Amino acid sequence: MSEPRQILVTSALPYANGSIHLGHMLEYIQTDMWVRFQKLRGNQCIYVCADDAHGSAIMLRAEKEGITPEQLIANVQAEHSADFADFLVDFDNYHSTHSEENRELSSLIYTRLRDAGHIATRSVTQYFDPEKGMFLADRFIKGTCPKCAAEDQYGDNCEKCGATYAPTELKNPKSAISGATPVLRDSQHFFFKLPDFQAMLQQWTRSGTLQDAVANKLAEWLDSGLQEWDISRDAPYFGFEIPGEPGKYFYVWLDAPIGYMASFKNLCARRPELDFDAFWKEDSTAELYHFIGKDIVNFHALFWPAMLEGAGLRKPTAVNVHGYLTVNGAKMSKSRGTFIKARTYLDHLQPEYLRYYYAAKLGRGVDDLDLNLEDFVQKVNSDLVGKVVNIASRCAGFIHKGNDGVMVAGDAAPELTEAFLAAAPSIAEAYEARDFGRAMREIMALADRANAWIADKAPWSLAKQEGKQEEVQAICAQGVNLFRQLVIYLKPVLPVLAADAEAFLNVAPLTWNDHQSRLENHQLNPFKALMSRIEPAKVEAMIAASKEDLLAAEAKTAPAGNGELAKDPLSAEIEFDTFAAVDLRVALIVKAEAVPGADKLLQLTLDIGDERRNVFSGIKSAYPDPSQLEGRLTMMVANLKPRKMRFGVSEGMVMAAGPGGEEIYLLSPDSGAKPGQRIK
Repeated sequence: MSEPRQILVTSALPYANGSIHLGHMLEYIQTDMWVRFQKLRGNQCIYVCADDAHGSAIMLRAEKEGITPEQLIANVQAEHSADFADFLVDFDNYHSTHSEENRELSSLIYTRLRDAGHIATRSVTQYFDPEKGMFLADRFIKGTCPKCAAEDQYGDNCEKCGATYAPTELKNPKSAISGATPVLRDSQHFFFKLPDFQAMLQQWTRSGTLQDAVANKLAEWLDSGLQEWDISRDAPYFGFEIPGEPGKYFYVWLDAPIGYMASFKNLCARRPELDFDAFWKEDSTAELYHFIGKDIVNFHALFWPAMLEGAGLRKPTAVNVHGYLTVNGAKMSKSRGTFIKARTYLDHLQPEYLRYYYAAKLGRGVDDLDLNLEDFVQKVNSDLVGKVVNIASRCAGFIHKGNDGVMVAGDAAPELTEAFLAAAPSIAEAYEARDFGRAMREIMALADRANAWIADKAPWSLAKQEGKQEEVQAICAQGVNLFRQLVIYLKPVLPVLAADAEAFLNVAPLTWNDHQSRLENHQLNPFKALMSRIEPAKVEAMIAASKEDLLAAEAKTAPAGNGELAKDPLSAEIEFDTFAAVDLRVALIVKAEAVPGADKLLQLTLDIGDERRNVFSGIKSAYPDPSQLEGRLTMMVANLKPRKMRFGVSEGMVMAAGPGGEEIYLLSPDSGAKPGQRIK
């Protein structure tokens, strides 16, 4: 038997400036299931996390609420901790980046980088708010887009035309904090020399530490050449002051990943069997895994390993990246009630329902996961209640009634026993690879076989027949043993169900290796309902409550002097003249091909009669074979301002409908239409 592995696991640090929602929970549930599996296998697996508690946004929100930043982050941490605990996310330690451990480690890593020549300094010109007395990050500057003249746009990109620009290019800039007109000022900034680690990162990102899709994405940045990274901010700023540099603070993303180390160090102080250096020294044999979303890949797979390398510390064994959460095929929406907070969900539904649904949908890739609420109800009720729990509820009564709750010895279905035993390595392999969806499919296939066998034997019919009691007891004992196997396999996903099942089975907490044994001549405890079906009305109530949350939030955040709440774009009205200005044309798709390096885009060459247009469209998920679109007529917006994208210029927009994913449908004109015809 191999030695237990030493594993340290982290999830991305939630920002201490808002509530946890179901999109966040996807990551923490995924990580928790993997950690529980490792512990169930007997490995030493430590799971740490923390609130990301620094930055201007924290400082400004605290000021707005009339409390100190320390009070704000304490309040938010209490809320976050309660949400995670009630979703059964079992951290070994949940800490804060605003801690002495993090201050010390951030200073240590910075000084090592500085002393090794990996820190540069130079003057930077930025906008400064003269009323607030602070330099403004891009998101705190608003003005008129220099490209399309759209008003009220942020300092780095235009939401209307998609242009990107420097804040200094904005017309009529205003501070989003005070409303004052900002002025340009110079300030000395500190930069991490990321290009120093170009060769190391090119090798490390291709060493199996990342999913292929993630490594391919990073290769685009690496191939275009890395830039030095600004790691400093000027006072006032809520964070850690840079050693020896009064008035200069570490940028929040410098100390945030170091928060993983700080949380672990805080735990080591309370757990003497844990050796901090053994996990973080350069030649450590322990394993280190980060679970993150695809929006923060550059910080975790470029900046972070480079910082660790430069400071003489170990790099991650792997960075596991997941996609976003959609609800009912679309981006989470506050107006539709599908932007659901963790606490709102918990007020209406059991956490294990969602844990199982996420597990059933999660693969090892970076694809987005859709929480289809109708499918959610059907799948949980069918799989967990109708298949797994059903086995125990079918069999327990006969054992209690016919044999005082004692399971008889013997194996009534050796072929099933062998099948359940033989499935363990494959299920374990799927868990290890984070392919939870495959693990759940294999487990439910076993549950189907067990239910089919019990239905075929029909102990409820045999119980009515004279002289069949021994057979009934053998069938039901076998059923309970098969149920026990399923509980072991599902325990990383459903810890409460497992604990309740262990109480019914009258056994100590089950481990993975217990799947190799059976219960015989064993006394059961009385059976109690282990899980109830989801009532669709509770899902509807959760959606309604989420809409109420939105109204409450809007009432709090409505701008002073403006009695009208901000409207949802979906409900906003436009004038007829505005709509009439849209030039809709029939277009012939001459060529369609996937865009290298893009997950969702197809590149379409469109013939609109007197010219050809190049259009990028996010419909790849619905048309994995783009060639099937060639020769087809569709409709496009022909007078949309060309948009410069990383892959080229998009000269229009094709019209499509559907909830998303595979269900996207290009709109087509009636037969007889010709390329270039205007649609009236």
